[in-house]
Amino acid sequence: MNPESLYPFLSPEQGAPSGVLADVRASTEEKAAEIVALRESLADLHGARLTECARQMAERFRDGGRLFSFGNGGSATDAREIEELHVNPPSPARPLPAFSLPHDVATVTALSNDVSFDVVFARQLAALAGTGDIAVGLSTSGGSENLLRAFAEARSRGMLTVGFAGYDGGRMAQAGTIDHLFVVPSSSVHRIQEAQTTLYHVLWELTQQALHGQS
Repeated sequence: MNPESLYPFLSPEQGAPSGVLADVRASTEEKAAEIVALRESLADLHGARLTECARQMAERFRDGGRLFSFGNGGSATDAREIEELHVNPPSPARPLPAFSLPHDVATVTALSNDVSFDVVFARQLAALAGTGDIAVGLSTSGGSENLLRAFAEARSRGMLTVGFAGYDGGRMAQAGTIDHLFVVPSSSVHRIQEAQTTLYHVLWELTQQALHGQS
């Protein structure tokens, strides 16, 4: 299928400048190469720590621990994917208890309206989580106040804390409340979120392997 059939408005016959399709193709190829290179670099950057984090997560799950994921915007969607990946994994992987905090809409909107959006995840963890559970937070900037407060609450409750951030890690890297922080060294929000998807899928796979005694 040629690009003109998918995007007729880019065709010169539709008034698009000459060469625009070639420019779009080149830009797409450049972005694809960028994310491939970034993902490949993460193996050296985070490989050993992903394995150790997965081992600790597996220990928590073996002891009855639960996972609570959270993030804002696109990262909230990733939090939901993490929940679904654990609760309803592809066969023959083992289902594991997980909850996406942003998707409890009633609680999020009540706390945002009555208290502050800054506390939505921290208050949920205070009500639902305890020692032995796992807190997983995602941010592109690493500076979301409600994530920082959630990690502080999680640390105070003895939870295992796992974070995903971009750029240089931002405030999440400075907080001292995150046991395992995986930073994607990029200034592109798109590349950060794409690479974070890879990281948490690898972490899930390694956790499954650890639960089955393969690592």
